[in-house]
Parts: sequence; structure tokens; C-alpha cells
Amino acid sequence: MKREKFSSRLGFILISAGCAIGLGNVWRFPYIVGQYGGAAFVLIYLFFLVILGLPIMTMEFAVGRASQASAAISFDKLEPKGSKWHFYKWGAMAGNYLLMMFYTTIGGWMLIYCYKMLTGKFVGLDTAGVKETFNTMQGDPAQMVIAMVIVVIVCFCICGMGLQKGVEKITKFMMICLLILMAVLAINSVMLPDSGKGLSFYLKPDFAKLVENGLGEAIFAAMGQAFFTLSLGIGAIAVFGSYIKKDRSLTGEAIWVTVLDTSVAFIAGLIIFPACFSFDVPADSGPNLIFVTLPNVFNNMASGRIWGTLFFIFMLFAAMSTIVAVFENIISFAMDLTGCSRKKAVIGNLIAIIILSLPCTLGFNILSSFQPLGAGTNVLSLEDFLVSNNLLPIGSLVYLLFCTSRYGWGWKNFCAEADAGKGIKFPKWARVYVSFVLPLIVLFIFVQGYISMFA
Repeated sequence: MKREKFSSRLGFILISAGCAIGLGNVWRFPYIVGQYGGAAFVLIYLFFLVILGLPIMTMEFAVGRASQASAAISFDKLEPKGSKWHFYKWGAMAGNYLLMMFYTTIGGWMLIYCYKMLTGKFVGLDTAGVKETFNTMQGDPAQMVIAMVIVVIVCFCICGMGLQKGVEKITKFMMICLLILMAVLAINSVMLPDSGKGLSFYLKPDFAKLVENGLGEAIFAAMGQAFFTLSLGIGAIAVFGSYIKKDRSLTGEAIWVTVLDTSVAFIAGLIIFPACFSFDVPADSGPNLIFVTLPNVFNNMASGRIWGTLFFIFMLFAAMSTIVAVFENIISFAMDLTGCSRKKAVIGNLIAIIILSLPCTLGFNILSSFQPLGAGTNVLSLEDFLVSNNLLPIGSLVYLLFCTSRYGWGWKNFCAEADAGKGIKFPKWARVYVSFVLPLIVLFIFVQGYISMFA
């Protein structure tokens, strides 16, 4: 079966960026930037993004394009005869399924909040009232399951329309809308009264604050954010390499995707901090920021219901762009492994994902007594830990070693693929770094993740 291709370079870049751009860009990045000294932290983060994220993304793209396949059979096609690299296909596939087992629930939250904001359910509520609304939503299994199922069906229907007519066309539209919405929301926030305090908090380099919170902590936070933001290591990015031609070098394409991902995270801070400071609302980290703090901010804002609706549409698009991208990867797994049609892969996986997503959705209500990682944790905590603290770093290590080791695909083959076409070439001087130093950094992130979780 001839492999489908993207119709345009823009489609490839926007969809790859859509896979990388996730909700962590919005509810984690702005907060840690403010916590660790604003622009001073951003400089450290950008440094690690270049030395950590870019090389691994380029390698994933290269493996996908050279094999013309998903992670399900890409290692089988490229590995030396008799080697066992292809065993990692099961880790990559598990990573994509596990990610969707909790991400679809969060996508459902965004859908519910779009409806609540649009219909004025938050009007007149104080912080406690908004918090209660969030808790009530999580405690309602029927509402949670229905929203999750709608998101799963819509996103699989997009994939079912085909690569160009569905995934590329609709994701391109969502990503362009997402960027326009972000620009409009950022301009509105910056023009609010007293927004200067928020801008100063976010953008003014404060090296004293950087040191005060611990330089080592800030460096690890920057390293972790740079590593996890691009969702590398589970083949979610590699599959899009298999859909592009060899007319552009892959390092340049990886740079474009990284720039888009970083821009979304950065602009999210321009939306959040000026608004929070304008209305003297503390900017929390995590889900509270999105589901409790910001509805409270919109309640205090002129035309807040309109701005709030636009914000949650942007958040829904951010979630759906990731879900569609990963669903496409899952569908590609099924087609590559079994040779089945796209339609059969969509139907089978739609049913499977709905069933697999139920434990997370019910983990906030019916299964709330199950606390696998200690008090206060739930099914989502466990699934996120398995993906973020295990499969992403381990998978990234596999791609690194596969592309640099003579026992794998090898440095020469990787460079030949990465450098094919016009554009920026992968720096040859970086061979020692990506072969020996970068794997140690990834290993450090993996170990430190366990220390942070259980120490």
C-alpha cells in the first residue's frame, strides 16, 4: 500500500507542532517562568530546548522518513540484521495509548468548560464557587464520560477522513485559529489596567529570584520543561516524518516546530500574567490555573464571558490538535502492523480508546478511592507518571542510541537522512555530544524524575 503524504510543508509543520503543543504549555510553562525569575529562566529554558529537544526531534523525524513507517515497524526496517531494537515498538505504542487514556479526559474538561463559559454558568461566582463547579464536574461520572466520548469520536472522525482531507486540512485550520485566538487574547490582556505588573513579573529578568529559588532547581525545571514539552520518545513525532518528502532537511523542520511550540507557551504567559495581576488573582500552577483561577479572572473582566469562551475554545483546539496527532499515530500503528484499512483501524481504535479512557475519567469519582502513587493521586497521576517519567525519557534514549551507535542505524545513515533536501544541516561537530553527553542528560532527567516523585 502506497504511503500517504502531506499536501504541503505548512501542513506538516503545523501538525507536528500541534502534536507537541499541549496543555502543559499553558498550565505549567508560564507558572515556572514566573517562579524562577521571568526572562532569566526563559534564557535557560531556550538553551536546553536547543541542546535537548532539537536533536532528538530531528532523529525521530529521520527514523520516520527513512523507514516510511510508524514506530510499529520503523525499527524493524532500519535496524541491523539480528539486532533487537524493534522490541521498543511496544514501548512506543504503549506510550501513545497511555497518553490518550488520560489526555482525552482533559480534552473533555475543555469541551465542558467551553459550554459552561458560553452559557454563562460562571457569571456571579466567586473563587470558591468556581472551584466548586470544577469539583462538581469531576464528581459527575456521566458528564465526564459523555464529554470524553464526544472528543474521542470527533477526533477519530477527523482521522477517518484521511491524512490530507482530514488530519492535515482540519488540524491546519485548528492551529491557525489557535494562533489567532492567542494573539487576540494576549493583546486584550496586555491592554488591561495594571497589566504592567504582570508583564514585569513575567518578562523582567530577575536573577536574584532565580538564585533565591535555587539555581539548581531552576536548571532542572528548565531542563524538564524543554524535554517534556515536545512529547519525544514514543514515536508520536516520528510518524509525521514518514509522511513528508525528501526536499527539505529535517533539522530546519525541527527548528520550525520547536519555535511554534515555544511561541505558544510564551504567548500563554502574556495572556495569563497580565490578566491575573490586573485583578489581583494569584496565578496557580496546574489544572487550578485553567479551571479555577482564569474563570475567576474572566468574571472580573469587561466582556469576560466572550473572552473566557474564546480562551476555552483555544484550549480545546490545543487539546484536540494533540489528540488528533496521536490518534493518527495509533491508526498508523494498526495499519503498519496488520495491513488493515484506515477505516478498520479507526473503528477498532475508537472503541479501544473509549474503553481504555474510562479508568481515568472515573478516577475522579467512582474510582476516587484508588490512589496508586500515594494520598491525593489518582488514575491520571499514574498514567501521566508512566508516560512522562518513564516512556518519554526511555524512548528518547532509544532514538538517540539507535541513530548514533554502530550497533543501531548509525550516525552516517542518520546524517544522510536528516540532511537530505534544502535547509539547515545537522551539525557534524555535535556527534560526540549527541552520542555520549546527551544520553547521560536524558538518563539524569529519568532518575531525577523518580527522585522528585518519591523522595
